[in-house]
Amino acid sequence: MWTELVNSLPGPATVRPPASEASLRSCADALGHALPADLAALLRESDGVEGEYGSGIVWSADRIASENLLLRTDADLAALYMPFDPLLFFADAGNGDLFALVPGVGRPDVFLWDHETDSRTWVAPRLATYLEWRQTGHIEL
Repeated sequence: MWTELVNSLPGPATVRPPASEASLRSCADALGHALPADLAALLRESDGVEGEYGSGIVWSADRIASENLLLRTDADLAALYMPFDPLLFFADAGNGDLFALVPGVGRPDVFLWDHETDSRTWVAPRLATYLEWRQTGHIEL
C-alpha cells in the first residue's frame, strides 16, 4: 500500500528496499517505545523514501533511531529547545526543520519542528496525507 501510494504521487521520490524486522525492533528498542503502526508498516515496505536531491521524505529505521537519540540526549540542544522526548522525528525538510509524530498522545498527526523558532506546527492529520501533501507542495518548505 505505501509504495503504491508514494509511486502514485507527483514529484520525484525513491522507495528503498524494505526494513528488516530486526531493524524495526532495534529502532524501537533504541527509542524505548514501539514505532507508530503506520510508520512501521511503511518501513516494512520501504526503509525510507528519498525525494529530490536526497531529501528525507521518510528516513530509514536506523536514521530514525539515531536522529531521535541525538536530539533527545544532546546537552547543547536541551539548553536551546523544548524537550524532544514526546516527538518521534521521521523526516527532514532539507532546511534544518524536521517532521515528527507524537506517538504518546494516540493521534496520528504529523508536525513540523522549526529549528529556528522551536515551534511545532501541525501539518497533516496522518502519515499518508503527509506523503501526499509533501509531494504535491501543499506543505510549504
